[in-house]
Amino acid sequence: MNGNGDTLTTTGAEFEASRHDMVARQIRERGIHSQRVLDAMEKVPRHLFVAPEHIRRAYADEPLPIGEGQTISQPFMVAAMADALSLEGHERVLEVGAGSGYQAAVLSLLAHNVIAIEAQPRLAASSRERLARLGYANVRVEDGDGSLGWPDGAPYDAILVTAAAPVVPPPLVEQLAEGGRIVIPVGSAQQQELLRIVKRDGRTSRKSLYACRFVPLLGRHGWGQESWELSCG
Repeated sequence: MNGNGDTLTTTGAEFEASRHDMVARQIRERGIHSQRVLDAMEKVPRHLFVAPEHIRRAYADEPLPIGEGQTISQPFMVAAMADALSLEGHERVLEVGAGSGYQAAVLSLLAHNVIAIEAQPRLAASSRERLARLGYANVRVEDGDGSLGWPDGAPYDAILVTAAAPVVPPPLVEQLAEGGRIVIPVGSAQQQELLRIVKRDGRTSRKSLYACRFVPLLGRHGWGQESWELSCG
């Protein structure tokens, strides 16, 4: 819907206008000033990463369901997490929670290459196909428990986790390069803090960026389904 309550049409020009408005109002005006991040958000067609029934809301200021109990994050959060990684273009990035592939597509324009892990096989397959079809050749999608990271590609200059963890998974810290950054939501089911973790001299420091709420990171170093449901209660 547009601001007047009319149904948003789905022509390419109107999607482009909606994307431009999204970047201007939802991202730049909220304090994201990295031109590289703003340009990446302008370029990636978010409407191609959402389910057909949600396509008219693709540029709205909200997360959207993508199936398998997962969501595509709110545009501001996608931009804020990418911005917090401080990418310059030469980095190897690990993304935990590929989802529909949207965040990986944004990261692909900011880094040298991206490995994205997805625990849900159907989502992994669809995001892999979508990213390949749209030409994001420097992204690889793998199936697996993202709380374990992906040792074969380590060390990583940056790691982005798009699901909530009870604690920072130790394997991710181990797989982080010296000087590397992890951005991850940590906390309870009701609310988390988005943390930026930096590794220097083998030690880590952390800074809280935003209060947030994400779907759970399930896995050995994440939540079990039962413990998450108890935390929700």
